Amino acid sequence: MTTQAETQPNTPDESGKTENADIAQPSTFSACVELTKPGITKLVTITALVGLLLAGLHYDLVGWGLWIKLIVGVIVGTTLASGGANALNMWYESDRDALMKRTKVRPIPSKRLSPRFVLTFGIVMTIVGTLILWLACGIIPALVALLTTASYVLIYTPLKPITITNTLIGAVPGALPTMIGTTAIGITPAAPVAGFELLLEPIGLMLFTLMFVWQLPHFFAIAWMCKDDYKAGGFRMLPIVDPHGNHTAVTMIITSAMLIPCGMAPLWIIPELAGWFTAGASIILGALLIYLSIKFAIVRTEKSARRVFFGSIIHLPVYLMIFVAEASIRTLIA
Repeated sequence: MTTQAETQPNTPDESGKTENADIAQPSTFSACVELTKPGITKLVTITALVGLLLAGLHYDLVGWGLWIKLIVGVIVGTTLASGGANALNMWYESDRDALMKRTKVRPIPSKRLSPRFVLTFGIVMTIVGTLILWLACGIIPALVALLTTASYVLIYTPLKPITITNTLIGAVPGALPTMIGTTAIGITPAAPVAGFELLLEPIGLMLFTLMFVWQLPHFFAIAWMCKDDYKAGGFRMLPIVDPHGNHTAVTMIITSAMLIPCGMAPLWIIPELAGWFTAGASIILGALLIYLSIKFAIVRTEKSARRVFFGSIIHLPVYLMIFVAEASIRTLIA
C-alpha cells in the first residue's frame, strides 16, 4: 500500500515549483539554475521591486536615469543575492534533501554538483548580488540583503529540524527583501530620511508585514501537503506534531484573515496611492483565502491544502499588481 504522496512525484517546494523525481536535469547550467530556486528568487525580486516602485512614487522620485539605475540594481542585485542564499540553503540541507522524495533529485543529492561547488557558487552569488546593490542602490539595501541571507541560512535553516516555530522565523527573511526596494530610495534626493532610519520608513514596514503574514497560510499549506516528506527529512513542521490538523487549520484561517487589514493598510499609510481598487482587492482576495482555509478545516485533505496553496499563489501577485497599477495611475493623473 502506498500513500498519496508516494504515488504523486510532483509536489511543490517552498516556492510552489515542482520537482520531478523521475526526470534529471543533465546540464551543469540547469543544475546551477535549480540551485537558485527560481520560483522563490522570482517572488523575492518582485517584492523588492514593488517596494522600490511604491517608495519612488510616494516620494516623487524623478529622472528616468535614476529610475532605471535603481530598477536594474534592485532586480539584478536581489536576484543574485537571493539565488546565492537559496544555493547555500541547498548546500546546508543536502543530507536531509536526500531523504525526501521531492528533493532527492536536487543537484547535490543526485550528484550532479559537488557540495564544494554549491558552497562556492552560493557565496559568490551572494557577494556579487550584495555588491551590485551597494553600488547601484546604496549601503542600506546591501545590508538588508546580507541580513536576509544570514537569517535564512544561519538561523532559519538550522532551526527547521529543531522547532515548529521555524515557519515564523523563516517568514522574516522571506519578508525582508521588500525593504531592499524601499531603502534604495535613500540614495536619491527624494529620500525622506537617511541611513538606518530608512529601515523604519512606513512603506517598508507595511510591505514587510504584508509579506510576513502572507507566507504563513502559504507555507502551512505546503507543510500539510508534504508532511510525510518533511517527517522523513527530520524537519519539525506544525502538521507533523499536529497530525489531525486542528492547530494547522486554525492558524491558516487566522493568518488568512490577517491579510485583509494588512492589505488595507496602504489606504491609511499612503492614501494618495491607494484607494477603492486596492481595498477591493484586499477584501476579495483575503475572503477567498479565508474560504479555502475554512474548507481545509472541514476536510483536512491534501487536496484542500493544495487549494489553499494555489489560493495564496493567486492572492499575492494579483493584489500587488492591482496596488501598483492604482498607485501608478493616481500618480499620473495627480
